[in-house]
Amino acid sequence: MKKRILIPLIIAAVIIAGAFIYLSDYSRADAYAAGMLKSDDTVKVSQEEYGWFFDGPSDDAVCVFYPGGKVEETAYSPLLHRLAAQGVDSCVLKMPFKLAFFDIDKADVFLENHHYKKVYLAGHSLGGVAAAAYAAGNPGSADGLILLASYPAEKLDDSLETVLIYGSGDGVLNPEKLENSKSLLPPGTKEYIIDGGNHAQFGSYGPQKHDGKATISPGEQISETVDIILRTIND
Repeated sequence: MKKRILIPLIIAAVIIAGAFIYLSDYSRADAYAAGMLKSDDTVKVSQEEYGWFFDGPSDDAVCVFYPGGKVEETAYSPLLHRLAAQGVDSCVLKMPFKLAFFDIDKADVFLENHHYKKVYLAGHSLGGVAAAAYAAGNPGSADGLILLASYPAEKLDDSLETVLIYGSGDGVLNPEKLENSKSLLPPGTKEYIIDGGNHAQFGSYGPQKHDGKATISPGEQISETVDIILRTIND
């Protein structure tokens, strides 16, 4: 009898230990990203209950960002700090276990307490899938959706302005899944390919397994991404 009880307990302990190890292993923001969490003369940066807020000089538009799977949310501070400085306030959501699917509705915490003329949801990789799921489940909550190296897993409202951005050297994004997802995208969805960019350089957390080698710098990829986002929101 004792052996019958002991074996399931051992199995359960092994499963729990394995899950803990998996969830504790994630890509951490680098030193440059940490430096972008500091306020300056243009952008006020604050840590909030939902994540981090980058408050720039304009109050007209905001980008609510879902981080990539198993990536520390602060790794996207270079991108979001630059967006805020150029007129689009931004926030990045902190997710349980660094996986956005554990709290897809986290955007509610921000949107219920901040009001902007234009609201754009955005996300990188698995974070983009989660942002698209939030948009699909909350029609009218956002004016647009920006997917970085990502795609939707469910049908989006035809009125939702949607933009796809990915690097030509991305070795992580599944091209077949991306192509198959296009039937879920709204008419008029725009697609941008950053020449020389890869998967990881949308954030600032170092190289990623299976990714292609970028032929442009992280700063160049982020700069081009910011330009596309600004054109999308300001047009």
